[in-house]
Parts: sequence; structure tokens; C-alpha cells
Amino acid sequence: MKYSLFLGCKIPYYLKEYELSARAVLSALGVSVTDISFNCCGYPIRDESFEASVLSGARNIAIALMNGTHILTPCKCCFGNLKHVEHWLREDKLLRKKINELLGREGLEWEAGTGIEHILSVIYHDVGLESVRKRILRPHKGLRVAAHYGCHGLRPGNIVEFDNPLAPTIFESLIEVTGAEAVEWPRRLECCGSPLLEKNRSLSLRLMNAKLEDAEQSGAMFVCTACTYCQIQFDSVRCQPRKDDPGCNELPSVLYTKLLGSALGIPECNHLI
Repeated sequence: MKYSLFLGCKIPYYLKEYELSARAVLSALGVSVTDISFNCCGYPIRDESFEASVLSGARNIAIALMNGTHILTPCKCCFGNLKHVEHWLREDKLLRKKINELLGREGLEWEAGTGIEHILSVIYHDVGLESVRKRILRPHKGLRVAAHYGCHGLRPGNIVEFDNPLAPTIFESLIEVTGAEAVEWPRRLECCGSPLLEKNRSLSLRLMNAKLEDAEQSGAMFVCTACTYCQIQFDSVRCQPRKDDPGCNELPSVLYTKLLGSALGIPECNHLI
């Protein structure tokens, strides 16, 4: 299966290590990706203009279709929005007609059939756990990790089709294939607080700290993410000095691609765990 790598807007500027580790891991696992000049997935403007959000997402899908590839993204928010766009265009004929009229000005057209996959799904389904396990060189024995799924990868389940939204298991399986132990923790499916950061910072931080405290009390040594926004929240935002929350939790967060890359013995990732 041919994939184009969809990094989204934030990874290249705020989370370059996610791009580098994702590319390294995919290469080590034999997953080839191409680079296409995509635009924003449309997620940031969904509440401002539904039509603009759909057009933005549809344009990306149409570009991938024109290039004969499926879309692979490391970002759960991009993944979720692109899956929503696909769903809306399938279900709404009038919307589909309007969007395709706009895309037609560039010689593009949205059609069903372009796969939209998150990097975890590709590793789990396309590569397979056994194939990954055979490549592990530095298993993380004794490392206890809390899997943070993120909201956009799970809900609504009938649209994103990532895993069971109420009882997912994919992420824990992917963590354990590295040799680490995936801990059970009550707040694993709750929001990290990132969507509220600019609207209600105090509430956003409380949600984040509640999750980190729960993970720590459950015995985790790291929280593991596979979402751009969640990682920024648990890493950059958590570490920002502030007066409103002096007791900020110090539990570190690690990207799954770094966790796996280190276990695979990728030189760029060996120092990360």
C-alpha cells in the first residue's frame, strides 16, 4: 500500500521530533511514504466555518487520490478531521457537489476510496505485532507506561473506526510489543485538556494534571502519546512556568514513535528512553 505522509501544521514547527522519529520508525518497519504538499486538515477552523473545514480536508484527500496514494498521519486531530470530512462527503450529496465544484477550479475532485490511516493503525494492522516484535533489539523491560489514546482517534467510533471507543486495546498492545508494560489507569480515555487551553486555561491545566496524577498513582513512569496536540499539552505546556498551578505534575510524556524507535535500536532514538 502506498502512503503519503500527512504531518499537519504543528508537527514541522512545534514537534519536529515526531516527524523525525515517525519517518525513522516507518523506514525501519519497511513502510514507504512519499511527500506531497498538503494543506491544513481543516480541524482548526471547523467551528468557524464548517464548509471551509470540509473543503480544506477534501482538498488533501483529492490530492492524495490524484497521486495514487493513501494518507498516513501521526496526528490524531488531523486523522479525526479527515475521517469526518470523508464521512460528511459520503453522506451529504449537496455538500459533496458544492465541495467538488470548488475543487474543480484546481482540477481536483473528491472521490471515495482514499484510505486515511493513523500511524498506530498502520503499525498494528499493516506491519503487524509479530513483525514488529522480531525487529526489537532493545526491549524496554521494567518500563511501566500509560497509554493516552486522545479523543480524536477514538470518537465517534463509527466514523474514525480506529478501535473500540469504550474499550480500546491497540495502543497497549503496541506499547507492550516494545517490551514495556502498559499500566491500567482509570483516566486513560479522558481528554488531555488541550482543546480548552486558549479558552479556559485553568480548566485545561486541571484536566491535564488530573490525568498525569492518575497515571503516576497507577504506577506509570511515562505517559505515551501518539497525538500532536496531546504531546504538546503533556510536554511543552506542562513544563511552562506559571503562577496559577505551582504543583504541576512532573510525570514525563513520550511519543510512541520514540518509544518504539528506541526499542528498534534506531540511533536517533536510542537516547530518548
